[in-house]
Amino acid sequence: MQKVLRVDLVSHGMTEAMRKARFPENEPLTEAGRRAVAAHDLLRAARVRTAPERRAAETAALLGLVGEEDDRLRDLDAGAWRGDELTSVPPDELYAWLSDPEFRGHGGEAVVDVIERVREWLTAVAHEGDPTIAVTHPAVIRAALLVVLDAPPKSFWRIDIPPVSVTRLHHRGDWTLHLTA
Repeated sequence: MQKVLRVDLVSHGMTEAMRKARFPENEPLTEAGRRAVAAHDLLRAARVRTAPERRAAETAALLGLVGEEDDRLRDLDAGAWRGDELTSVPPDELYAWLSDPEFRGHGGEAVVDVIERVREWLTAVAHEGDPTIAVTHPAVIRAALLVVLDAPPKSFWRIDIPPVSVTRLHHRGDWTLHLTA
């Protein structure tokens, strides 16, 4: 029987950009975000990885998790829109961004780029074989779910990942989504 590998993907806490529907920058958690993270049950794993952005590192620290920064867990790069409110983006460009997973009109990453980056990370984690906690971003967790479920990139924006949520994946030859109560 093959060993089951567990990977917990933890979404960072609430930020001002999330609260105000802005494209994120490298910002801290809000006070409410810090309180929500501090109230969360502690997780344990052999390996801890964090996205390089401040909000992910702060979430990990508040959870008592010390690990290595992993650039493959970085947030989707919104390019020229970084720090802008969603309402400031021309409607046709916003529509293209939300409906075309290959859209790069903002000068940042396309959804398909994030999915491929996360696919490579999941392959590496499976090869390492150690239970892992990754503190990262909703976009990275969405991408991981698309990889695990073999879902089309167009489904990316249909998945809602709340702040400080934990998405558990198992690997035993193939990845599976493990829902917990």
